[in-house]
Amino acid sequence: MSTDPLPLAQALVRCASVTPTDAGAQDVLAAALERLGFAVTRLRYGETENLYARIGTGGPHFCFAGHTDVVPAGAGSWRRDPFAAEVEDGLLYGRGTADMKGAVAAFVAAATDHLATGKPRGSLSLLITGDEEGVATDGTVRVLEWMRGKGEIPDFCLVGEPSNPGRLGEMIKIGRRGSINARVTVQGTQGHVAYPHLADNPVHRLVRALAALTAAPIDAGSEWFQPSTLQLTSFDVGNTATNVVPAEARAALNIRFNDLHTGAQLDAWLRATLGQYAERFELTTAISGESFLTRPGPAVDKLARAIESVTGFAPKLDTGGGTSDARFITRLCPVAEFGLVGQTMHKVDERVPVAELRDLARIYTAVLAAFLP
Repeated sequence: MSTDPLPLAQALVRCASVTPTDAGAQDVLAAALERLGFAVTRLRYGETENLYARIGTGGPHFCFAGHTDVVPAGAGSWRRDPFAAEVEDGLLYGRGTADMKGAVAAFVAAATDHLATGKPRGSLSLLITGDEEGVATDGTVRVLEWMRGKGEIPDFCLVGEPSNPGRLGEMIKIGRRGSINARVTVQGTQGHVAYPHLADNPVHRLVRALAALTAAPIDAGSEWFQPSTLQLTSFDVGNTATNVVPAEARAALNIRFNDLHTGAQLDAWLRATLGQYAERFELTTAISGESFLTRPGPAVDKLARAIESVTGFAPKLDTGGGTSDARFITRLCPVAEFGLVGQTMHKVDERVPVAELRDLARIYTAVLAAFLP
């Protein structure tokens, strides 16, 4: 028994749900889940449409998580209309096919096949947001608060982000690095370049501070994570005069950090280092997410075996890449990520082989059989 995820994937892609616009995508998904007997709760926060759907009341409780919003189609020339969801030469084209409407459709196809086997043990839920590609404030974070308040705590959650670099079944994400963005302004004293003793050049101070921050690696990595990295993303003085020492200098940077640090610790490190070179400065930081790790164990083993049962090879466990909503879900329950191949996500002509989309649905069906036998 194998339900085809293609029709639902096409219906979702045809909703031009460029974040934060929903464009009917959640309506399409809610209708498909209600037909299966799920109790669907629509949760709107700000401009964001979200849904939480559950079938069953007992344990164990397994949750699929994902999003229906997508990034803009972009200015490039697409081979096919990015919201037409056309199939050509075995490939489904469209914005969101890989990231991640294809996986959401595979969730539903797997749920359909799993429920058709009888009355499975436990509960199955879906947490689907419309805010993953945006500022991520009115999506998964808010739904998780609602779930916690209602006692809706899964035993395990699988996020359908495109986790595979090159082939389906290649990789499971069991963690992610944290991310902190920082903006610094160093104040000095403006003056004439011919009289530097009467000025205090903030550019010199900021350059020395940034050199110190980038002089050595932050760390050498940990058991499951690569070394943390600091990247300067901007340096700006805004001085159009060649004979004036400016009054201030500004820079921006991002740190992707592993489980050896917290965002607060890195904030303190930045402040301490800047303080060695500048008497007057302002630093603002924003932590997009802390690093997290779901350690290998019985649950991750079940997931890996289910993937191997369909693909024929064991997936690698990895923590690389950017951030995802798993960084929020880890606060509620153990979480991992597994979805399609991510080579075309966010690109012109985003696409996924229909055969891989169907294989993903079969993998998710095997996952449900393992977690909810």
